[in-house]
Amino acid sequence: MHALALQAVTPDALASRLGVTLGEARKIVSTVHRWRSLDEPLQGVRRTSLEAVRSHGSLPTLGLRARQASAVDPFVKFALETPDAQLIETVRIPLEKAGRFSVCVSSQIGCALACAFCATGRLGLKRNLETWEIVEQVRTVARELHAVNASNVAGATGAAGDAQPPTRSRVHGVVFQGMGEPMSNLDRVLEAIFVLCDPSALAIDARAMTVCTAGVPSGIRRLAREAPKVRLGLSIGSARPEVRRSLMPIARANPLEEVLEAAAEHARTTGLAPMWAVTPLAGVNDTEEDGRALGALALRFAETAGVRPRISVIPYNAIDDEGRDPFARSTDARELAFRAALRDAGFGSHKRYSGGGDVNAACGQLAAKA
Repeated sequence: MHALALQAVTPDALASRLGVTLGEARKIVSTVHRWRSLDEPLQGVRRTSLEAVRSHGSLPTLGLRARQASAVDPFVKFALETPDAQLIETVRIPLEKAGRFSVCVSSQIGCALACAFCATGRLGLKRNLETWEIVEQVRTVARELHAVNASNVAGATGAAGDAQPPTRSRVHGVVFQGMGEPMSNLDRVLEAIFVLCDPSALAIDARAMTVCTAGVPSGIRRLAREAPKVRLGLSIGSARPEVRRSLMPIARANPLEEVLEAAAEHARTTGLAPMWAVTPLAGVNDTEEDGRALGALALRFAETAGVRPRISVIPYNAIDDEGRDPFARSTDARELAFRAALRDAGFGSHKRYSGGGDVNAACGQLAAKA
């Protein structure tokens, strides 16, 4: 039996693999995800069960090669090293409510899709991440927040007077939008989702998770069947097919209309509105014509799916530090005209704040650099 990564297993799977009771499995998984030791006796868990876990289970780790905190906003990027000396990047994203964070996780080392506006796409695909390597990215952030909470509590305990209790920080959500195409590693991504949302593990609400894709119809349909509470994010690139093909080579194999058919099925199955992401690129996909085309596409989708997509406009972030960037960010005026054309077509949009640009942690910038 191969060693079982204990941070990447649900209680049901642990009970099935090692023959422990479900109650014991829940206590073991809870102990692992609260950073407590399994070396000591555990109340309610038989000695033979603990011995089985110690014999057949392990807790592999990712090495922390670098932690870069943005100087302009609360984004933090982690460069993590896998056991085979590969680098992946993970980003801690602040949410509006104080103390709540989302984690942008990677699902592959590199990416095979070669989207023109993405730094990861320049790396090519090295391999898929294992389930534990995906989960451990979230645990890395959660562990740091756990330490901050403990420090804050200790400080508050030692403070005099009627000081307010410290804000407790936690991981509130997960977005699969880091390095790689999640739908190309969906077995491991789904396993990670089941662990992350299990009450005995990290207990993250599945409704606070989003799986993003450049457009893999089979994966979109499977996500709807197997994780119906998880949201779908779709990179549009451009509503004009010829432009989208030039930006996103996957569109040659999976035309946008086929991708949207799958996304409509996802919406009908789950009742969840998909998030459409578009990045305006100067002189490429940021004209009023592009805005009208996107609005028309969204209207057709709404009629088919029964829900309106949420359209997110993401500013372009430079992906080359050496002056060879293939694109430029759309000007404010062009972006406003694009969004106005979209609005005139009947669809509003929101501009996503893409933080951490000064440490290459913003959307499209992850490139496995320590």
